[in-house]
Amino acid sequence: MIPVDENTLISAVEKVSKSVVNVSTVRLVNTGFFLTVPVKGVGSGIIIDNNGHIITNNHVVERTTKVEITLSNGKMVPGRVLGADPSTDIAVIEASTEDLTPAELGDADNLKVGQVVLAIGNPFGLAGGPTVTAGVVSALNRTIQSEKGVLEDLIQTDAAVNPGNSGGPLVDTQGRVVAITTAIIPFAHGIGFAVPINTAKQVAKDLMKYGKVIRPWLGIMGMDISRDMASHYRLPVESGVLVSRVVARSPADHSGMDQGNIIVEIDGAPIKNMKELRKKIIEKRPGDKLRMTVLRDGRRYVLEATLESSAG
Repeated sequence: MIPVDENTLISAVEKVSKSVVNVSTVRLVNTGFFLTVPVKGVGSGIIIDNNGHIITNNHVVERTTKVEITLSNGKMVPGRVLGADPSTDIAVIEASTEDLTPAELGDADNLKVGQVVLAIGNPFGLAGGPTVTAGVVSALNRTIQSEKGVLEDLIQTDAAVNPGNSGGPLVDTQGRVVAITTAIIPFAHGIGFAVPINTAKQVAKDLMKYGKVIRPWLGIMGMDISRDMASHYRLPVESGVLVSRVVARSPADHSGMDQGNIIVEIDGAPIKNMKELRKKIIEKRPGDKLRMTVLRDGRRYVLEATLESSAG
């Protein structure tokens, strides 16, 4: 039983439904015996601006030769894939029409476990407009191994996410998009996963500008320091990142970073593990400075690296 007034849920659905689209695709599949056949696919998407830009999943549009968008009013228009990012399962489509109603994008950083959310999309491409499933945020910051690779920092929900829901929005009770659902996880029975809208917005921005995602790169491999590790190896701290490798001629190498250094702070803020370090790096752009406080031979040093671009 969802502990929310149903009129609130109805208002949220009505607010965002005009921004949800159906994404129909055609891809060519090699069946063997020198035969290549067209295969139709279906997914969902969410309109993010008045310029025809729609966010969906990478796996919805992957290797497609044709994309067609069906708006909430039933109008069908051609679409063009501007770019896709397998690492986050996010893609951006440009629709050739002006009849668009952008959704209000929320802030996934404010989500709490137990918060009510709605998954809206077009499961199986059924006619009659988008469908809605309701649930709660079951967990945050999930890392999942999918068929396409590792997806990090996902939102987990018990709102049903069916194959046709892929690329559709996960919204809060105010009708604000807080995540993009993905049905790429093969073992997700009774639970769904979604990419935080903050991540999706940043990825979409790069895809619209460059056609790919421009990621900042430091150039290290590291291990999380735990209390047991610190005790066993007599390390001076019980959390942080132990640098196990520094890539030659990388930003980390140019900064003076050495194997065996322990990174304890980034830009003056403490970090506990590799996940927190990656998050700090992702918040930057290529060319930005990264100030790292490290422990080396019992002393603290502040190193500064200029991040480089790693397209992905």
